[in-house]
Amino acid sequence: MLRDQDEPVYMISIAAQLTGLHPQTVRLYERIGLVQPRRISNKNRLYSDSDILRLQQIRRFTQEMGVNLAGVEIILELLKRIEKLQDDLEEMRAGQAPP
Repeated sequence: MLRDQDEPVYMISIAAQLTGLHPQTVRLYERIGLVQPRRISNKNRLYSDSDILRLQQIRRFTQEMGVNLAGVEIILELLKRIEKLQDDLEEMRAGQAPP
């Protein structure tokens, strides 16, 4: 059985290791809202596979492409909007398909 991509399973140390980021960097990204891990008992953060992919994406933007965090925030928002528009377009196309 496959695990849900949004299921929180990784502690911050594992998330940092999987993404090649320092745990303090991961905390910074959470503090500024680039990633939103689930918290259990208001203390421990748990990261999902989706969070790991997002952190890897942020690392690519900042370290490989030289984008600053403000730019990363804008890029991520634009990517989210594009994905939504693509979903809407697919729904419209499916609704117009001949019977």
